[in-house]
Amino acid sequence: MGFWHKDTESTDWLAKVSFFEGFSHSELQRVLELSEEVEAEPGAELTDQGDPGQDCFVIVEGTASVYVGAEHIAGLSDGSMVGEMALIDHRPRSATVVADTPMKLLKFDASQFRTLLTEMPKASQRVMAVLNARLRKADSAM
Repeated sequence: MGFWHKDTESTDWLAKVSFFEGFSHSELQRVLELSEEVEAEPGAELTDQGDPGQDCFVIVEGTASVYVGAEHIAGLSDGSMVGEMALIDHRPRSATVVADTPMKLLKFDASQFRTLLTEMPKASQRVMAVLNARLRKADSAM
């Protein structure tokens, strides 16, 4: 269910997504080869707390809210990665993420995600930066 121009010859649109900022044309082409374009309507659950993690997403357009139990803990927008923690630590989802607006996302299954991290040091560094920021935020909230 593609939503726009998943044309591996034209990666300009993907270069504008902050998560992929600084990636080369060939790296962006590989991102497109590894991912699937999906759309989500407002209210759609991207992840469900407690479920096993089978995939993760990068938000291309739109916003979402993160909930632990019934408590709203964060908002996410363009360039954010969603669901990667369950793929990294092989544990159930730690939060529920719900689309607030219509969304366009790139979806990576577990195998595609591992390939992305293995083949692209920039992607690995971005994921580590995301996890580090979340850890710092959690520490400061204590």
